[in-house]
Amino acid sequence: MNVAARLFGRTKPEADAYPRTGIIDIGSNSIRLVVYQGHPRLPAIHFNEKVMAGLGRGLAATGAIEKSALKTARTALARFAAIAREMEVTSLRTVATAAVRDAANGSDLIDAATALGLEVETLSGEQEASAAGYGVLSAIPQADGIVGDLGGGSLELVRIRGGRIEDRVSFPLGVLRIAAIRAKRGKVLERYVGRLIRAAGWEFKGQGLPLYLVGGSWRALSRLDMHLCDYPLPIIHQYAMSPTTIVRLGRTVPHLSKQRLRTVDGLSSSRTATLADATALLSVLIRHLGSRTTVVSAYGLREGLLYQELDAETRALDPLIVAAREEGRLLGRFPEHGDLLDGWIAPLFAGETAAAARIRHTACLLADVGWRANPEFRAERGVEVALHGNWVGIDATERASLAQALYTSQGGGLSAADPVGRLIGATEIRQATAWGLAIRLGQRLSGGLAGPLQRSRLEDDGTTLALHLRRDDKGLYGEAVDRRHSALATAIGRKATLVLG
Repeated sequence: MNVAARLFGRTKPEADAYPRTGIIDIGSNSIRLVVYQGHPRLPAIHFNEKVMAGLGRGLAATGAIEKSALKTARTALARFAAIAREMEVTSLRTVATAAVRDAANGSDLIDAATALGLEVETLSGEQEASAAGYGVLSAIPQADGIVGDLGGGSLELVRIRGGRIEDRVSFPLGVLRIAAIRAKRGKVLERYVGRLIRAAGWEFKGQGLPLYLVGGSWRALSRLDMHLCDYPLPIIHQYAMSPTTIVRLGRTVPHLSKQRLRTVDGLSSSRTATLADATALLSVLIRHLGSRTTVVSAYGLREGLLYQELDAETRALDPLIVAAREEGRLLGRFPEHGDLLDGWIAPLFAGETAAAARIRHTACLLADVGWRANPEFRAERGVEVALHGNWVGIDATERASLAQALYTSQGGGLSAADPVGRLIGATEIRQATAWGLAIRLGQRLSGGLAGPLQRSRLEDDGTTLALHLRRDDKGLYGEAVDRRHSALATAIGRKATLVLG
């Protein structure tokens, strides 16, 4: 048993369905403890706290971590060790990245952590890059492009495709190093980054591909762009920004006052000081890689470390479906009813794409999560779950379709829920509304039970929408079921018909 296991013990099996796993991430800018609990494919964040220690501040000039930063780091590590112990974390992994790796006195911090019972793994640049790449793949399984992970002390680039990492590289381009380079004025940053990229063989390696952004500074930049554009969905994961947008932000950020930046929701004051440097680096990087767009990932190194430990079968699971099924199990009344409901309504939507079918399946899994809400607000609860839930593997337009389906299934009607109409068009709204009406019919017919769905079926012949029931189940077809059957049929341009046999 390692030191962490002896120190922190193991979670009692009867206490939780899943054990708690913790990661202490000693980065160049911040130190963070995250405790996860839940399905291994996509465990929920049970606890999350960070301390902006700034270990990489001044590192480029002196080659060492400042004494004040070391003191802050020791205090943070002591607290995090104590919190993990109190939470009975099953396994605790402590990793350090560029600042500790590069600093002449990095061993001082490792010694302090060891005294607290923490075993520190100092990740190499390649290990750091791999973890970032796998973190993006864990949340965006279909990702095909370049991952850029900007930390305080280094920048990692990773080529990902087909669920695998193909190449990786680490550069001494952390956001805390950029200010010193830019201070020399002119095009020093452009030339310096260009030399590094070319020497590593990465020039135009991302030609026409997305650049997936990882790291707090670039996430902060995306929050700023959302604010400036009045974007209707405050979810940074899979938020996209074009190269033109990045250039515009590069001109805008230096002129924004601290007072103006404080008005941006979710923008940490600790990130504003380096925002201009992070933007400048991104603008240069896009040009040298040839990327066509940027896509923000909320998942990075820590999630990548967890993902790397999974077996191939668990990795292959769809993170959105796993999370929605777990949410339905925890908050709904009828465990596993969502999968059965999806199979029941699927024949009506046989011509849909696999991507649409996946969102429809998700809606079925989440269809009952609002049942505890006040009946007047169940539809709004459905929208909130879809738009604001901590989902991955789903973009903004898919969230909007999911929201509309849940809104309609919870009695919200056929009109577009706010702000769905600002995210998707009329065709997508009609499609999601039909899903919601079909879910609503299945829920009412079955009462949340398996038997009625297993003994009945829906059939669409292009003219009529037939509900087939066994004769001895005729009593299930009450007034409420009739209304919902007719509402669905009308919405898809069919005539409702009951078939007994």
